[in-house]
Amino acid sequence: MTQHTDLPSDLPPDVPSDVPSDLLPTTVRGFFAAHVVRDADTGASLLAEDAVIVDQDETFRGREKVHAFLRDAGAEFAYTTEQIGAHRVDDAHWVVTVRLEGTFPGGVAELDYRFTLRDGLIAELVIANHPA
Repeated sequence: MTQHTDLPSDLPPDVPSDVPSDLLPTTVRGFFAAHVVRDADTGASLLAEDAVIVDQDETFRGREKVHAFLRDAGAEFAYTTEQIGAHRVDDAHWVVTVRLEGTFPGGVAELDYRFTLRDGLIAELVIANHPA
């Protein structure tokens, strides 16, 4: 999906490709704040009506299925989430790298959250292993 939109109004046009979390688009920051505390309602409110989330090669389409994913994903484990990197690909595409530590198999994972924004909302989110 290639969507091009203007940068969010709170983001200067000269943002470098590697960015601190406070320079991420408001929608991405809000999603992560909700995701860390497992607030599926707030997370889902930042998604486009036709949003798609892909996680571990499983695809969830539309707000209802995406909301269920946000509510239930990882609920059987205790874990912490730490943002360890972020970069801007272009105006509509952002990647946030997180480190999870917890009671899931393996105990530690680094994941890339690849966001596609459209009209100020998250149109697509692909969660994948961070390349080593």
